[in-house]
Amino acid sequence: MALRSAAVLALMAQVSVAQDTTIKAGTNVGAPQTNTYPEGGATADAGKFPPESKVGFPGPTPTGQEPAAIQTAPEYPYNNGPSHQFPLVAPQPWGKGEFGDRFDITKYWGNLSPWYSVSSADYGLPHASPQVPDNCSIVQVHLLYRHGARYPTSGAAPATFAQKLFNATRGAGFSVKGELAFLSDWTYKLGAELLTPFGRSQNFNLGIAYRQLYGHLLNNFTAAGTIPVFRTQSQDRMVKTAQNFAAGFFGVPEFLDQVNIEILVETPGLNNSGAPYEICTNSNVGSRGSIGSTAANAFANNAFNSTIARLQSQIFGVNITSTDIIAMLQLCSYETHALGYSAFCAIFSEEDFINYEYYYDLTFYYNNGPGSPVSAAQGKGYLQEFVARFTHSFPTASSALNLTFDNTTTYFPLNQSIYADATHEVVVLDTLTAFNLTALFSGPPLSTSGNQKRSKFVASKVVPFATHFTTQVLECSAYKPTRQIRFLVNDAVVPISGSHPGCPVDPNGLCSFDNVVSVLQKRIAEINFDYDCFGNYTAKAGVDYNGRAPKS
Repeated sequence: MALRSAAVLALMAQVSVAQDTTIKAGTNVGAPQTNTYPEGGATADAGKFPPESKVGFPGPTPTGQEPAAIQTAPEYPYNNGPSHQFPLVAPQPWGKGEFGDRFDITKYWGNLSPWYSVSSADYGLPHASPQVPDNCSIVQVHLLYRHGARYPTSGAAPATFAQKLFNATRGAGFSVKGELAFLSDWTYKLGAELLTPFGRSQNFNLGIAYRQLYGHLLNNFTAAGTIPVFRTQSQDRMVKTAQNFAAGFFGVPEFLDQVNIEILVETPGLNNSGAPYEICTNSNVGSRGSIGSTAANAFANNAFNSTIARLQSQIFGVNITSTDIIAMLQLCSYETHALGYSAFCAIFSEEDFINYEYYYDLTFYYNNGPGSPVSAAQGKGYLQEFVARFTHSFPTASSALNLTFDNTTTYFPLNQSIYADATHEVVVLDTLTAFNLTALFSGPPLSTSGNQKRSKFVASKVVPFATHFTTQVLECSAYKPTRQIRFLVNDAVVPISGSHPGCPVDPNGLCSFDNVVSVLQKRIAEINFDYDCFGNYTAKAGVDYNGRAPKS
């Protein structure tokens, strides 16, 4: 027993010495690392490896009935288990005991979180489910969804931090020890903009889920002799997002000829409801559409002081700032999504991740939520398009929508039973604000000084990777009128009785379809796109503008 104790003490002493050992960083630290596959023009050879259509002999291929699990299954398949982040590895935060309560760091990454099912109870409907209520049947579904996990955008904080370390090695150099010892040979392995393998799987699995839930609505296309039009933007990740969703929904290679994927050009100066910031010039003005970014950075300047002090004691030759802390937290998120694991995650505490989430809460609440003066204007395009589909009439040109494509049933069909539009998270939140779904934001405006936990809005619940906003149109025999509608965000049914006049309190979040359409038409009329996007005014964080510009 004494020998065993001595061995344990000796091992602990070795670990302590290793943690205190200062390591000189290599000269390649922070350097970007890339791989290209396939190299040298290598490509699949269809001549030597012909496809199924050429080989033949497929065997029996009878089809079964389309699934309708949204109204036939006894319960709903919530995405609240390990599958929402498989096969990613997310360690417990710094200072967390191995046998204590588990803390899921991935739910504190704001818009970089993987999506997970949110409870309807979070918004005041404890008994509501996405499952179609009794005595109702689904008639139509509208889906607005975000791309899955991606690399950072070009020039974002992670690459800037990597360059900072690389520059330090070109000067006097730097040294690290303890928890930061891994930085001695760390290199930057992330690309930019593109979907990661996990991101592709998120959209593919979403497509599978919606085929299982709503597949029976394809029978309407079969009866009409048509196929759906699904829409996306021209950025590579957006095209791949729509393709992966379609592959999950229709199968591979069936999606290639069972759906029309409409690709709308995303570029500055060109109208596109999926990228309204390209023409809404106020969206990038610091005193207007970007007040959330300013508020979030100001919060970060004071929120991580103890963490900066702890980490600064373990790195010599590089000054750690709050900007670097956000960059390293983002590296935790991005490397996990892209590489499966990140050493950066283990150096941050539970409190750090909570503050990281609030950093994003502030960003999105004031850039694209009710605290933004441009969000309703930017979401107006999709709002108009949804209402146009509801009413079987083309929209007018009073937003960022592209009327060239929205005035013909070829590109903007008005009678589909399934719609699916892919976009970015900022536009999803703009749209939710334009729809005036205030239950998502109930409570006072977010405090810029710290999280007072008085608001319902949490960015990771509303704008994570692969977030989706679903509108169900139903026929309900027990309701008068029988045509009803309701809205869901990541499986949470969102009540509208407090935001849409004429909608009663309903345990299932339902309201008369005609009444909701009327309310949304009035909302369209009140959103002044030209003033909000091009007007001269000043906005500030700390105010709930309901997504509209102040008249100042």
